Amino acid sequence: MCLILFGYRVSPQMPLVVAANRDEFHQRESAAAQFWQDHPQVLAGRDLVAGGTWLGATLSGRFAALTNFSGPDDLPAAKSRGLLVQDFLTGDMSAAHYAHSIHGLDYAGFNLLVFDGTELVYTSNKSATQILEPGYYGLSNAELGAQWPKCVRGAQGLKQIVQSDFGAADLVGLLHDSDVPPDEDLPHRGRPISLERRTASCFIVGDEYGTRASTIIVMSDDNLKFTEQSYLAGGISAGLVDYDLPV
Repeated sequence: MCLILFGYRVSPQMPLVVAANRDEFHQRESAAAQFWQDHPQVLAGRDLVAGGTWLGATLSGRFAALTNFSGPDDLPAAKSRGLLVQDFLTGDMSAAHYAHSIHGLDYAGFNLLVFDGTELVYTSNKSATQILEPGYYGLSNAELGAQWPKCVRGAQGLKQIVQSDFGAADLVGLLHDSDVPPDEDLPHRGRPISLERRTASCFIVGDEYGTRASTIIVMSDDNLKFTEQSYLAGGISAGLVDYDLPV
């Protein structure tokens, strides 16, 4: 489970504002966000098991982020979904061209956001590709627009924060919401309701599985602000990465 809240062209000064939680098994090895030695323009975490990354940005103003698409029909896939983010960040294709170049059957279910500085595109191997219009959005482990409580409430909360004088800490606080919605509002995916409850909040706390990082990205025409708070098992705060860079 993951959550990406984002505001796209909601302000002339900020083409893109992102607040995202990465939820993963705590034992899965990964590196916190940093500039990559093999691609110095890329600022992102790194999956040390299968390769690639779940979210990142570049000094040239590119952005990409990924969530898994929950479903019972996934077959073993040859390629890591994290390579979808990596390949966009390290390449120079337009967002639309890149989205249409993906061979969806090569991957397990995914949602992908790609921004080339001009257009923000949503694509998936479970849902239709869209060039997005300005607005506030929430994306988790179903199609963009799915009315999951944490997506709906999260997008509303993001709008309230962005319309004020805000900082990264305000967005990290939004992502730290651990309230569990009522059972009747939870997704219906044929899974035990106890499992839906455990993964329904924005911030997931657990000893084996939970929120591993909260990442904030604020892009303007000439600046990139990138903040990432990491967490250990049990929701214990770990390292903090904070960049404020010209692009």
